Amino acid sequence: MIRFENDYTEGAHKRILEQLWETNEEQTSGYGTDEHCEKARAYIRTACDAPNADVHFLVGGTQTNTTVIASILRPHQGVVSAATGHIAVHETGAIEATGHKVLTVPSEDGKIQAHQVKEIYDAHWNDVTHEHMVQPGMVYISHPTENGTTYTKAELEAISKVCRENGLPLFLDGARLGYGLVSEECDLTLADVARLCDVFYIGGTKVGALFGEAVVIMNDALKKDFRYMIKQRGGMLAKGRLLGIQFETLFEDGLYFDISRHAVQLAMMIRAAFSEKGFSFRYDSTTNQQFPILPDEICKELGKKYSFSHWEKADETHSVVRFCTSWATKRENVETLIEDIRAL
Repeated sequence: MIRFENDYTEGAHKRILEQLWETNEEQTSGYGTDEHCEKARAYIRTACDAPNADVHFLVGGTQTNTTVIASILRPHQGVVSAATGHIAVHETGAIEATGHKVLTVPSEDGKIQAHQVKEIYDAHWNDVTHEHMVQPGMVYISHPTENGTTYTKAELEAISKVCRENGLPLFLDGARLGYGLVSEECDLTLADVARLCDVFYIGGTKVGALFGEAVVIMNDALKKDFRYMIKQRGGMLAKGRLLGIQFETLFEDGLYFDISRHAVQLAMMIRAAFSEKGFSFRYDSTTNQQFPILPDEICKELGKKYSFSHWEKADETHSVVRFCTSWATKRENVETLIEDIRAL
């Protein structure tokens, strides 16, 4: 079975495994205070053009989202998200379990727009009974979105402007950030993300690491006591150097972006093959996730050889499916898939 159902089917990039082995018997301080974590922080600050950023390492995406959001919100506040946002649909109510509501706004492509942020904010404060309702306290977006779509610089600037004008911290989920930033359609840079967001994270789990996410806090008001929150939420890894070594390797010479580009290039080859056969797509994604709409009998046929995700039903006889590449996807496997698509 050739697997295309997600971008974490493999372990870690070879260079990370080599570094973990070479440093295995080093004695270091714990909890992310070691020299490898410090080097990784320095590399990330440079990549973000943000010398004053705070950088923290956590193990996984859901843990990161819950820790960041819980650290920002007051008890009576909620977080604004697209209805399709990861925290709204795919984290088992983790945010609600912290005592905070996810306040969803509609979205066809996974993105939210600045006017939606303003509308939900104004609707709350213009209601004379607003103290009886959950107050919008921050905004959550992801880049890429759950649907593989990306924000333009203009869109992110507009959202950032509305958030700052209304005192709403902007948090960007970057679980697949590398794949979004190297997309041919994306005009954002990592420095733009750092400039426009109050806090964001750089995903490692889905982009070459065994595990790990790097939280980058830009807003000085959100930096205080964040390590307390990491500890309280069970996210402070005693052997913190295991995270630092991985991000040190990913960012010391641009490996993070090189392997992200590899995944996106292969995904676009898959997209082209489906398009050439006349199949349409549910979302206009130029990242490592592709969502063709296929007849159910073709899904069944391809499923004999390939593993991919069934996203949703398009109609009685067609389904939206997801083919997902990763940093480790083999070109020969993609070429085999393309041959089979052409033979349909």
